[in-house]
Amino acid sequence: MTASSLILTVIGDDRPGLVGELSAVISAHQGNWLESSMAQLAGKFAGIVEVSVDTAQADALSKALGQLKGLKVTVESAAAQKAAPTGRRLKLALVGHDRIGIVREVSMVLANHAVNVESLETHTSSAPMSAAVLFHATAELTAAPDLNVGALTGELERISNDLMVDITLDETIRA
Repeated sequence: MTASSLILTVIGDDRPGLVGELSAVISAHQGNWLESSMAQLAGKFAGIVEVSVDTAQADALSKALGQLKGLKVTVESAAAQKAAPTGRRLKLALVGHDRIGIVREVSMVLANHAVNVESLETHTSSAPMSAAVLFHATAELTAAPDLNVGALTGELERISNDLMVDITLDETIRA
């Protein structure tokens, strides 16, 4: 058996049973669900899934996924397996008054320091004892071993003063 690795992107109106329907089609074609990230946002269900499937079943699986009612599924071949990322893993946590441009400005600083964003989660909430809206973000990052964390932190702190946000940057150990 020659296995193919596929990346599925899935979106549709949220309703009970979507993950079950998706997983049933994958299983029916002898696909193995490897990794996924899924969420419900504003009444929509969205996800990304990595599936391993026998190359002989890949086309049939893709066709069956395309016939799921109420879901738009895009199927792409995964890139060749890369070596595990090397370097430093960082975690970024941000909380501040919501306003346009927070993600753009922080991501520009990260890019200027050649820091890769592996995952990003954001949400808003009401500030305690006020009507203000708070913006929350957490990110898992990868950087070169020689990253100057002090310089990165300093630049993020300068932005945090402009954006009125608190940013913490904690280094984690790469497993």
